[in-house]
Amino acid sequence: MPTTKGERRDDTTQGTGQATREAALTSTGPGEAGQGPSYRRLSDPRELQALAHPVRLGIMELLTVSGPLTATELADLLDETPANCSWHLRKLAEHAFVEEAGGGIGRQRPWQVRSIGLAWDDVDATPGELRAGRALEELLLQRQVTRFQQARAQLLDDGERAWAEASSSTQHASWLTTEELDSLNLEIRAVLERYADRLTDPALRPAGSRLCELVAWGAPLLLPGLEPVAAEDARADVDAS
Repeated sequence: MPTTKGERRDDTTQGTGQATREAALTSTGPGEAGQGPSYRRLSDPRELQALAHPVRLGIMELLTVSGPLTATELADLLDETPANCSWHLRKLAEHAFVEEAGGGIGRQRPWQVRSIGLAWDDVDATPGELRAGRALEELLLQRQVTRFQQARAQLLDDGERAWAEASSSTQHASWLTTEELDSLNLEIRAVLERYADRLTDPALRPAGSRLCELVAWGAPLLLPGLEPVAAEDARADVDAS
């Protein structure tokens, strides 16, 4: 289930002026009309708080990538009890994250997600929204980093060298303006969404493919003693003096 946060403007159909941070339980921020996943926008702190739980995130992930599942099936996959999964499913349903898919009774009722992607804002958010959003973001990032480390180790242990070598992390730093950072983040997001349609359409998945998690972020590096390059008007004042 793709998730994103940090939109800087209300017009989410525009490409410029958007800064997103992505998480893969949920791929990226809202794109141009007709491109990439559609996102349900969260603004109520209670919605964000309802997601910020490892079991509920696990349920959302599995329902997103594996289709409708029952509480019993989820319990087997998550190493939880059916009763615990049923309780978390009801909590998620209270905030319209999941719904019954129809058929079955009791814990044998299948459930499905109501939206593939989720998005939330920092700008103009209330203190409660900020706290809830940051708590969810921290939990998501922790899960992603842990999964990356575990995947690399397990692939090597299992002798799957090609997959281990294809799995990589990249870090780079450069001096950018706000416009350049925004543009670069949008380009990266477009790359990550290149195969987004395969998430919901199994027929598009090539032979030998695996579900892969792609995570990226771009933000100023706030190191102690490192100051931004002076703005043009400030430089002009210095030159004039």
